[in-house]
Amino acid sequence: MAFPEYRKPIKVDGGIKARNKSGSIGERWWSRRFIDVVESFGDSGRLARGRTYARKGQVLELTVGPYEVSAKVQGSDPDPYEVTLGIDVIDEPDWADIEEALASRAVFRAQLLAGDMPHEIESVFAEFGIPLFPKSGDDLHMMCDCMDWGDPCKHTAAVLYVLAEAFDDDPFLVLAWNGRTKEELLTALRRQPPAAPPPVDVEAEPLSAEHFWTPATGLARLRERRPAPAVPPGLLLQLLDPPKVKIRRRDLTDVLGPVYEALADSAQRDE
Repeated sequence: MAFPEYRKPIKVDGGIKARNKSGSIGERWWSRRFIDVVESFGDSGRLARGRTYARKGQVLELTVGPYEVSAKVQGSDPDPYEVTLGIDVIDEPDWADIEEALASRAVFRAQLLAGDMPHEIESVFAEFGIPLFPKSGDDLHMMCDCMDWGDPCKHTAAVLYVLAEAFDDDPFLVLAWNGRTKEELLTALRRQPPAAPPPVDVEAEPLSAEHFWTPATGLARLRERRPAPAVPPGLLLQLLDPPKVKIRRRDLTDVLGPVYEALADSAQRDE
């Protein structure tokens, strides 16, 4: 059986180049989680060629939308190939439950409002039987109009690697692919009432003259409690609706954000 002659891809300028030039692609835990799934079922040869395509900048366009990623990849043919990555839709009632669950956990709420992705967010989705990331190739609907029957082909693999680095830059793209933009999610979290702190279990002791000047054991237990996690600088700016005030055409929250961070850094140096 004769195999088609390998043709080098047409070199392009201005493509999306993967920053990582060797080894694994993906730096943050969420992008590595995604790539680990991809590399668990993909053909190693096609994945390697996809990494080469990604590093050469053969991916021309990448658009992340609700439940679908679309891209164009320049191969050896004059016209770029069209690539689509689809995932299953999350119903609105399920999303409402997920948002309520995220808002009920103070640490998750604070991290998301501060622009970070809490590692345990996967467990919140799992509570409702919904995967945050595809679990296998069956959860990814990959389409490319090239003639390669591989799943993924090298063009699709290139898009997957470029997408992982896009996740590195903006973790909220993971949620946008799952049907919630950053603005939609943060608005929903702000609307949810903050969770009440858990009650402190302090055992009451009878008051007597003998032990009047002795600190109660309950106070000692309070001191032994683990300290609360640090509040991110500028969290208040994220929690409240932005005021309609501008300073030299800039939103007040954009001006105050660096000030909060500088004050936090100064406080840490003084400790």
